[in-house]
Amino acid sequence: MTSPDISIPSLILCFLLLSVPLIISSRIKLHIVGKTINSVARMTIQLFLVGLFLTFVFELNNEILNLAWLLGMITVAVYTAIRNVELKMDKLFFPVILSFTAANLSVLFYFNEFVLDLGNLLEARYLIPIGGMILGNSLSGNVVGLGEFYAAIQRNENRYLYSLSLGASRYEALLPYISKSLRSALRPTLANIATAGIVFLPGMMTGQILGGASPLLAIKYQISIMIAIYVSTTMSTTFSILTSIWTAFDDFGLVRKEIYREKRKKK
Repeated sequence: MTSPDISIPSLILCFLLLSVPLIISSRIKLHIVGKTINSVARMTIQLFLVGLFLTFVFELNNEILNLAWLLGMITVAVYTAIRNVELKMDKLFFPVILSFTAANLSVLFYFNEFVLDLGNLLEARYLIPIGGMILGNSLSGNVVGLGEFYAAIQRNENRYLYSLSLGASRYEALLPYISKSLRSALRPTLANIATAGIVFLPGMMTGQILGGASPLLAIKYQISIMIAIYVSTTMSTTFSILTSIWTAFDDFGLVRKEIYREKRKKK
């Protein structure tokens, strides 16, 4: 049994559902009508282009191209993570991309080798979709973790400096902020893990079932991927914060003011 096709007219009917949030936004002045339309339009165009390209990639299944595509995904994820926090790209891009690459590739290759037992770790049909799921969740964790860590340091600069003045090492003074940021970054993932199957059916499980797999096989896939997502999010967010400290702080343990991006003034 295969999933039923969604025709173009049916897809248009799905887009009509957007009228509900657009009407709500207009009525109570949320001011997100333009942003919603722009986001959905970009998503639609991007996904159709990616779908066309992935069809070609899957058919070719060239290991070098598959790995290049994955590294491209990592680069975009890192750029997006830094862009979505009030930090400068040139100061943090290198340490964060090292963290993303090390954490996500190690978890992804471990998953493909020991969990899926693939003969070819760079098989396009598994490498790119699973890598995308892992990267997407790592991205969310890093946006929260990095953003909250450096915002907390900025808000509590005097308290941080006081800890240093009492003789604490840089790591000892930063540890409370690192811990709090990581808890915030991992909270959504832990909530999804705790409520999976009761509150909602996760994406991979739903896709497996719609594709004709048995519910028990879908469950095993979902459990495995959620564990991989949690581990990769933990590793990448931790590594991103710790490695960024090398460039964000000087030899005296003081945060460099130039890492913060100037906030645009609203007109």
